[in-house]
Amino acid sequence: MSIVVIPARYASTRLPGKPLKKIKGVPMILRVAERCLKSKADRVVVATDSEEIMLACEVLEGLESSMSSPDLQSGTDRVAVVAKFSLDDIIINVQGDEPFIDPELIDALIDDLEQNPDVKMNTAACTFSEGEDPADVNSVKVTMDKNGKALYFSRSLIPNDRDAVGNVEYYKHIGIYGYRRDWLLEFAELEPSSLEKTEQLEQLRALENGTDIKVLKTEYKPVSVDTEEDLQKAEEIINGMV
Repeated sequence: MSIVVIPARYASTRLPGKPLKKIKGVPMILRVAERCLKSKADRVVVATDSEEIMLACEVLEGLESSMSSPDLQSGTDRVAVVAKFSLDDIIINVQGDEPFIDPELIDALIDDLEQNPDVKMNTAACTFSEGEDPADVNSVKVTMDKNGKALYFSRSLIPNDRDAVGNVEYYKHIGIYGYRRDWLLEFAELEPSSLEKTEQLEQLRALENGTDIKVLKTEYKPVSVDTEEDLQKAEEIINGMV
């Protein structure tokens, strides 16, 4: 059994009340949930600290919601609370600011965990779009070994093109994660690691504790909403799809 959990915290430094911001009249959290419900996951749950967000979720058939403490430090902690009281073995963590998340990507993570019992955790990456700057510290980069396992995640440009060869292919990390339930519960109990605190990247905690993260390459290009400008861009995309 598999479950998608969408952590949705009401507070946001750059965009307060972000999950309820409307994109063409629909709250963003429902845009994300609608995409997740198209996946093969058995359940989709919004994990939130807001009664207002829970109320908004009631209008979407098939969507569940769960209240958790506002004191939780991260989205992963919020997902782990849901997993603790769930019997689903495969947990997919979809960010609540990805209104165009690809259901097929969710399916790919689920399939990978179902078919490879040795994989405890997986995620995804894509190449940078034309015009994007891989050196932007807001874009997380990932390097992988020949078997698709993550070597490192960084806000810095990796790998470093020391001799300026110019033909390096950079991979942009997409903030979606698949976990086996037991590993997620173990992960949530681990103390933040030194590299994690340095880069402010939670997934480094897994690598520092010796757990591999498999990275699936995808053609999907994420459109995350963190600012009013991002919100406007999402509105324009929706208008172009109609």
